[in-house]
Amino acid sequence: MPRSKKRNNRGGQHGAVQPFSDEDASIETLSHCSSFSEPTSVADEGGEAGEDVAQEDFQYKLKGFIDSTVDKSAKTRQGALDGLKAAMATRILHEFISERRMTITDSIERCLKKGKGEEQRAAASLACLLCIQLGSGIESEEVFKTLKPIFKNILADGSANIQARQAVATSLGLCTLVAEDDILDVHATMECFEGLFTRSYVREDGTRPSVSPPTIQLHTNALLSWALLLTICTANQLKDVLHKHLPKLPRLLESEDVNMRIAAGETIALLFELARDMDAEFEFDDWEALCDKLNALATDCNKHRAKTDKRKQRSVFRDVLKAVEEGDFQSETIRFGTERMTIDSWVRKRTYDAFREFVGSGMNYHLQANEFIRDVFELGPPMLVDSATLKAMKISRFERHLYNSAAFKARTKARSKFRDKRVDVGEF
Repeated sequence: MPRSKKRNNRGGQHGAVQPFSDEDASIETLSHCSSFSEPTSVADEGGEAGEDVAQEDFQYKLKGFIDSTVDKSAKTRQGALDGLKAAMATRILHEFISERRMTITDSIERCLKKGKGEEQRAAASLACLLCIQLGSGIESEEVFKTLKPIFKNILADGSANIQARQAVATSLGLCTLVAEDDILDVHATMECFEGLFTRSYVREDGTRPSVSPPTIQLHTNALLSWALLLTICTANQLKDVLHKHLPKLPRLLESEDVNMRIAAGETIALLFELARDMDAEFEFDDWEALCDKLNALATDCNKHRAKTDKRKQRSVFRDVLKAVEEGDFQSETIRFGTERMTIDSWVRKRTYDAFREFVGSGMNYHLQANEFIRDVFELGPPMLVDSATLKAMKISRFERHLYNSAAFKARTKARSKFRDKRVDVGEF
């Protein structure tokens, strides 16, 4: 994944703080999005004044959240962290946050050290959103330099709250991708993740380690973050990883947890893609045995597994099998505003999934307006589209119906090629 280190790349006293609801987030997002598409005029001055008032109210609420992150009440701190998370996921707040980044960082640090469970989880997620807002540069590096030791301490502390460790495993991966400026430190962080997910390896004698479901989720998060950092490794580091881990990763495919099996399968597909990018003639010694195992998971019909788990697993492993056997990737098109982006590789998929996990429904908006995320996916500067152009690009309801019908038929035909109806006999 291309990742240029661009500097400065963007993305009062208060009473009782009101929670920042999903409705507030959606309204603010729509309001902000409209500023990208509607031209200003003298007639719009009244509307602009109203938007200015709304912006001031919004910032007032954010300042209240920041103040409340140091409140004595854990419930108030939790609400403030969630409010800041919702705002950062749905708005571009670079200027506002840049001026207060150290204050927010101090609050996150305090919540991580002194909070418990959900509060630590929310603080870890907020740290990631803060880095996404600041982009790749000196500002995010300063934030990450403060929080990285705390993240690693929580991750390594077996007595720490398991939910906090799960959240930190995910946040540390993306924060490292965004804000780490030394590739050797990236490698050191990857070793921290390796120390976790390798504990879920099935032993050579076939016995499975005794691991609780919450701990398996921790190991899964560590594996996904490790895979994310693979996308920015040097060629020499990748060669070491291929030699050390590719022969052992298939052991994770035997895990009892469906999410771990899927994460392992996607990581194997990612490694094969990276290996073939370095050497088109790349060969794996246990290739046939791996393909047999992947094929078994792609057609799994074990009765003791949940129906939804089997469906999700089969869908993923059909793609993983094609990646390993043929080097193919099932591309996907993401539409946002008037633009489109194609997810055409496992590298892009892992990167997109990592960002989407934190910004959620705000992902399309960040793809439109966040300069850092646009730079990551090579989308260029944000586009400015006026209302006339938007209106001209809209299609009629009938045309949209015809398009959707055609797409549905094409999708059904494509899926039927891979669907073995005999597998589902007796499941309904």
